[in-house]
Amino acid sequence: MTIYSRHANRGKTQILATYQGPDGVVSKTVTSLGDSRLAVPIVDALNRISAFATVPVSIHDRRERRMDYYPHKHLAALTDAAARAALLTGAHSLWYEYVCLRLHEALADLESALVALPDTVSRAIRAELEVEVNELRVALTDFSGASSEDEPEIERRWEFGHPFVKYDDATDTLSDETREQLDRREAGFTPEEREKAAADLRVLVTAHSRCAGMWASLDAPSCEIFAEPYGSDGFYLTIQAPEPGDDDVSWEIEIGRWEPDDPDEEYGDHTSATGNPVIGCALPVAPSADGIAHVLRSIEEKPLLLAEWADAPVGAVLAGTTMVVTKRYDS
Repeated sequence: MTIYSRHANRGKTQILATYQGPDGVVSKTVTSLGDSRLAVPIVDALNRISAFATVPVSIHDRRERRMDYYPHKHLAALTDAAARAALLTGAHSLWYEYVCLRLHEALADLESALVALPDTVSRAIRAELEVEVNELRVALTDFSGASSEDEPEIERRWEFGHPFVKYDDATDTLSDETREQLDRREAGFTPEEREKAAADLRVLVTAHSRCAGMWASLDAPSCEIFAEPYGSDGFYLTIQAPEPGDDDVSWEIEIGRWEPDDPDEEYGDHTSATGNPVIGCALPVAPSADGIAHVLRSIEEKPLLLAEWADAPVGAVLAGTTMVVTKRYDS
């Protein structure tokens, strides 16, 4: 329920916490740094942590036409490192587990940013998280009607439906559209199928996060990664998880190519093109995040590897991988 920012002051960079107080918006200095560059990843991580922690407890769970609430279990991870592993398990809902994974990433990014900082700065940042989560818990207790007269007064105001956070995390994780699409995807899933779908989503999100610098996009609701590295001569790759409950469908890696809609045009000089699949690899076992990341980094380093793979016959192992071609679309 807090927005973080940087402010230059007397040769130093202040990290500010801005929140809704009893008398309006308040800004308070969390800590100061001599090097402004060190403040950038800290502010970014704190804003993501605040948003991923606050938004799930600020909206209704509307799956299956109900009006319920999301769990609060993720709040423990803000101040208890031992509780962070729980962010990578569970199957409450695809969207909630997706947010928990993003929160885990943000906390890991914050820890990485704190490594190079003095203990006084690290302690101030950790103390800020303590304040954030404690005040939010008090506000949630009051909202639930379970507060007592002994509850302490809170300095930071929280309002259900109107969280005071910075939403722009570049992933659309917290958007209504992403939540609604994931809700539709899991509609009709059994608890076991939802658990499997959540695990598959974690694999794809984690793999994509490890290759953030390359030209690859993640479609979380479709549980798919699309990669088209620059210089691939029109070839692209998709990685898609199966729909839970369909035992005949496996993880699929497909290589396709953009073909000009006008047969007289060459690729690169075309006005419009349509993507057509060339080969498919049905994987006998679910891939790991490391395995997917390896494939993505390989084609980033050598984009024309996609063209080489696309020539492989059925039954061939794609060079540098364990993937076997199980289908050619041109045969």
